[in-house]
Amino acid sequence: MLDPTLALVAVGLLSISCQFIAHKVKLPAILFLLLAGIIIGPVTGTFTADGLFGDLLFPIVSLAVAIILFEGALTLKFSDISGHGNMVRNLCSTGVFVTWIVVTPIAYYFLDIPLGLAALLGAIITVTGPTVIVPMLRTVRPSSKIGNILRWEGIVIDPIGALLAVLVFEFILTQQDALTHTLLAFGQTILSGLLIGGLTGYLLGLSLRHKLIPHYLQNTATLTLMLAGFAFSNALAHESGLLTVTVAGMILANMKNVDVSDILEFKETLSVLLISGLFILLATRMDFSAIQAVGMGAVVVVIVVMFIARPAAVFASALGTNLSLKEKLLLSWIAPRGIVAAAVSALFALKLEAENYPQAEVLVPMVFLIIIATVVTQSLTSAKVAEYLGLRSPEANGLFLFGGSHFSRALAVELQKNNVPVILADTNWDTVKEARMANTKTYFGNPMSEHAQRHLDLTAIGSVLILSPYRQLNPLVMMHLEHELGKEATILGLNTKESEGMTSHQVSEAYAKKLALFDAHVTYSYLASAMKRGAIVKTTALTEEFTYQNYLAQYENELIPLVYLAERKVGVFSGNKTITPKPGWRIISLILKPGVEHSSQLSKDKADA
Repeated sequence: MLDPTLALVAVGLLSISCQFIAHKVKLPAILFLLLAGIIIGPVTGTFTADGLFGDLLFPIVSLAVAIILFEGALTLKFSDISGHGNMVRNLCSTGVFVTWIVVTPIAYYFLDIPLGLAALLGAIITVTGPTVIVPMLRTVRPSSKIGNILRWEGIVIDPIGALLAVLVFEFILTQQDALTHTLLAFGQTILSGLLIGGLTGYLLGLSLRHKLIPHYLQNTATLTLMLAGFAFSNALAHESGLLTVTVAGMILANMKNVDVSDILEFKETLSVLLISGLFILLATRMDFSAIQAVGMGAVVVVIVVMFIARPAAVFASALGTNLSLKEKLLLSWIAPRGIVAAAVSALFALKLEAENYPQAEVLVPMVFLIIIATVVTQSLTSAKVAEYLGLRSPEANGLFLFGGSHFSRALAVELQKNNVPVILADTNWDTVKEARMANTKTYFGNPMSEHAQRHLDLTAIGSVLILSPYRQLNPLVMMHLEHELGKEATILGLNTKESEGMTSHQVSEAYAKKLALFDAHVTYSYLASAMKRGAIVKTTALTEEFTYQNYLAQYENELIPLVYLAERKVGVFSGNKTITPKPGWRIISLILKPGVEHSSQLSKDKADA
């Protein structure tokens, strides 16, 4: 038997390695976590979760799943269901029901398992989840309409599907007794979950709203009190805790004047560590003999889930919407199962096995098989399917311009002429109106707002240029969009000269490095002054005969290179990176009009800047 300390450290190292590999190859991490666990457990027999934790395995998995469901419920705002069109609402209601009623009889007949277990399997696999959908969307790049539907379906359906699975589980667990006792126990479980969950969520919300808990304790206190509600509910009514934490999260997420963003970020960080280790350990318990026992029935169920249940759910949900046939087909193909399905199935299997429920050992390997089949198949083929259907967006080479000045609007127009996706955002209606008159895609408002999170589509955006004069707002927008788009995105701002002068007025070194957009000495006032004197934004193509040096010489260096277009890549010039343009590139630069007095004045402005 492997030393427990060494085994836990090995699980931690494997978890990080799987997450890193998934990030590099742009596939959902759950795939690599499950494969790692299968290799450790059933394949090599190095160790199993049962051997490592013994009797503690059940409570550890229970608490971990409670945290995962609570985090999922925190993302469910009722306004999201109505705020993203009929299709999202229908997929999370009609679609869930259709998937459940299609899969349940198929699983019952072909797997030859009890009807209750088949219904539980059908309920569990209604869930997709953002943790598997989001990485896939980055790779597939479907049209923004389809991308938004899939993304919000994953977010909203997560707690709804989990809630359905919990209710089905509670029913089949009490079903083994007399009918009267079954209904009584089921009612007690539901009532306990709703009351304690509602009370826990409401009291937590009140304490956060009125700042009764110190800020540095909010995350820890929320986690502890949520787990306390889970344990108390279980003690009051057998296995009602999962319903409790789901309801508590939903109540907390929908209370007015309660900011759960910090708590959600903490839970997400905790969930990454928890989920990574949990799935490796759960996969070590895989019993392939259970799948072999049902034979081809398992394959039939997987095929029905992917090729019948999902399309039926999509087409039923699309009734009354304006989705085209191609859009329905793409939605029908992309529905990978993920974290919640794996975690909930593992927990339910443990509980059912403890209750000696017949064939409970089939549940986990069957769910894991569906997860692996959907993730692998759809990850490898969805991009091709989207391309074939004409619903694949170009690479994320678009530019997001924050600030609607004369210069920003001119740059946006020139980018559009070169077929570069561009969004211009500002809190000033007059500048946004001017941009709209030039047919530029705009967003009026604060890019950090809750409204922006729902309506601002950044799917095609690869670079962010902070061009506004709002010195207090700029760093906040920069940090927010860096979090939204990831570290891979290019996010730069204009120099503000705040890195000079008094030490108390200087910005952080990390932020100062990003204030080198176009050139280290280019400021907002410099660009405004140049545009006022007649500068223009112009595109020039480089060739073997007309090189970058010829380009600079033609304008006597009286230009500022802004953006370069090289084959499929769109890049931004900056003062902290040397870029050598090559023949075949197109350069978008700020240039003064011929005949306008410029050399001495602009040189002086540049020196002053």
